[in-house]
Amino acid sequence: MGKIVISENVSLDGVVQDPAGDEGFRVGGWVGLIKDSPQLNQLALDEALGAEAWLLGRRTYEWFAARWPSRSGELADRLNSLPKYVVSSTLQDPTWNNTTVLKGDVVNEISKLKQELNGEIVVPASFQLLRTLLEHDLVDELRLKIFPVVLGAGQRLFGETSDMKPMRLVGTQTVGEDLAYLTYQPVRNA
Repeated sequence: MGKIVISENVSLDGVVQDPAGDEGFRVGGWVGLIKDSPQLNQLALDEALGAEAWLLGRRTYEWFAARWPSRSGELADRLNSLPKYVVSSTLQDPTWNNTTVLKGDVVNEISKLKQELNGEIVVPASFQLLRTLLEHDLVDELRLKIFPVVLGAGQRLFGETSDMKPMRLVGTQTVGEDLAYLTYQPVRNA
């Protein structure tokens, strides 16, 4: 059975909007504060190597698909060869190799995907998809890379839920000098 792993870059105050700075958000580009971190690059590579597949929302897919197919190196090779599943009702002809579009009921499609795959199904940067997965108890692990910046505005990682979603901290790591890498798992039947 597959394991849904959410992987998010987030500011200290919970913002996930425009981390790369190419969406026009007035305080976007906040991951650039430590973009040349060898430790952060290694973390990204390790996560990609450990993934069975990627699961993305359409906007996140389009962002990655516009950048990674032309890149080279170990991380690019892994991302380009990795099976990718995109939740979208509008994406017709995905151009990034090894991409499958999941249409129809999101919860049913992802539940089927969890049954079909073994290993980690990593969900990078797709915070709207995260909210759906969390609401329907489909998240098995949450990995947060917390950047040392308070933005004061922007889209937050979590939205409203129908009920409390308790989590258990299962891992902590300092990446470089300033980035906190926290791993949580849901507490089922709490």
